Amino acid sequence: MNRFSEIEYQRPDIEALKNLIEEATRKVREAKSAAEIREAYFELQKTEDATDSMYTVAHIRNTINTADPFYDAEMKWLREENAKTIPQYNAWHKALAESPFRKELEEEFGAQLFRMIDAELMTSDERIVPETIREGELRQAYQKTTAAAATQFRGEQCNFYGLLKHMQSTDRAERKEAFEAWAKLYEQISGELEAQYAEAVKVRAAKAKKMGFASYTDMAYIARHRFDYTKEDAARFREQVRTIITPAVAEIREAQRKRLGIDKLRYYDEGLKFPDGNAHPIGTVEELVEKARQMYRAMSPETGEFFDFMKEYELYDLETKPGKHMGGYMTRMPLFKAPFIFSNFNGTEADVDVLTHEAGHAFQGYLAMRSIPVSALSGSTSEINEVHSMSMEHFAYPWMDSFFGEKSDKYITTHLLDAFCVIPYLVSVDEFQHEVFAKPDMMPAEWRKVWKAIERKYMPWRDYDGNEFLEGGGFWMQKLHIFLYPFYYIEYALAQICAFQYYGRMKEDRKAAWEDYLKLCRAGGTKGYFELLKTGNLLNPFLDGTVEKSTAHVIEEIRKRYM
Repeated sequence: MNRFSEIEYQRPDIEALKNLIEEATRKVREAKSAAEIREAYFELQKTEDATDSMYTVAHIRNTINTADPFYDAEMKWLREENAKTIPQYNAWHKALAESPFRKELEEEFGAQLFRMIDAELMTSDERIVPETIREGELRQAYQKTTAAAATQFRGEQCNFYGLLKHMQSTDRAERKEAFEAWAKLYEQISGELEAQYAEAVKVRAAKAKKMGFASYTDMAYIARHRFDYTKEDAARFREQVRTIITPAVAEIREAQRKRLGIDKLRYYDEGLKFPDGNAHPIGTVEELVEKARQMYRAMSPETGEFFDFMKEYELYDLETKPGKHMGGYMTRMPLFKAPFIFSNFNGTEADVDVLTHEAGHAFQGYLAMRSIPVSALSGSTSEINEVHSMSMEHFAYPWMDSFFGEKSDKYITTHLLDAFCVIPYLVSVDEFQHEVFAKPDMMPAEWRKVWKAIERKYMPWRDYDGNEFLEGGGFWMQKLHIFLYPFYYIEYALAQICAFQYYGRMKEDRKAAWEDYLKLCRAGGTKGYFELLKTGNLLNPFLDGTVEKSTAHVIEEIRKRYM
């Protein structure tokens, strides 16, 4: 393959794809054996992999520069045309689901593939093509609105990410000033964001109604392949967090206040862990990438091969820049068996977090795309995918001196603090979305009240120092997952509980922990969530006591390091 920048984008032939799906469907309907269905499946998969890869190329380039008119228009076209393949894919999935050879195929590929096919039939239909197209348009509108937001801060043009580094300054006045600028940016676009989300909620609720669901929540659980747990299970998990983790975080925040020597910990103080400053990575972007390559070469033969591939083909875009989509992600191009890492470096420790978190996702994708023949099974659900990434962050600890020099221990302490202290926020986002879709007719002002109540429940220490917009509940809209990936967020909390399990075992037997992690990565999405937990030798986060067992050693270590 070529370097990513040299990959030639070719618009997929969607009409040809539709014809191929129809032909594959006919073959499945007329098949006299499982082998004939298998042949039709993999023949179609070749075209799907090429189509998906070109879509991904366009998506990456669009998020790198949301102002690029070509890829902006191309993404609009792709979303509309892909939505029009829903009738063909429904017929295809129906043929597979109803095949008399289904049992034989399940024995070869596993039941999970057919559970996913059944889920597609329940959540996708030509009746919801207009809503699907509109939902995509609203996602793109959100990306453009947030990417365009910028302000002058102390002579520097800053977007949201640029301001975050100033919120870690040792100068409290600078932190507060950056915080106020950050909050003002969100307040200035809050009308647009609330209007976009209000329509998105209505569109998603309409989709659910057309598909026969009582609520969008029920539809989203099926669409996200949450086959093993329910919204009631999620509520019980959140309660474990509230009773076990929230009190421990409150204790940590008080220790942080004392360390910083301030009268009251405000939101803009939370990011600063040490009065003399957090550990910041040493080196340019190119130097950090090279350090990451040396780390992964030393970590294992598999990770070394993976990162050499990423660097050779420049499968990443890391620096923040004007017009760039917020956040970070990993995606994959199955045609090239290539992952891609997207980020917004801002000169803080978060830059190294990306080189471990997103690289964890990419490493799993690199392994699975080379060993699992069914593309749909090379990745798992988010509950497992985030275990890949979050565990890699902990596996990377021994090499942090390369990135931070003599401040590596400070970085590890900060990372542990952040990984643990963010969990109440993660479940807050989940509860907020459950509340919103339980009452989809709520007005934006009501969302703010709901968020404020949830904050008090899970994060009682949170103090916005009188900022009217945030004190009034505006903080919810800074989370892009709420807009772009509905109900995707509790997975981070579930996965961190599992990552803490691996971290605890690393301290005792790193080799055994790594072998279990590799098994989990290689399994991709070939099994369901609970089965994959067993494959990776992990405790189920939903079972009573798991949160406490998984975090006890972390709380103990934080107390020794920080309190």
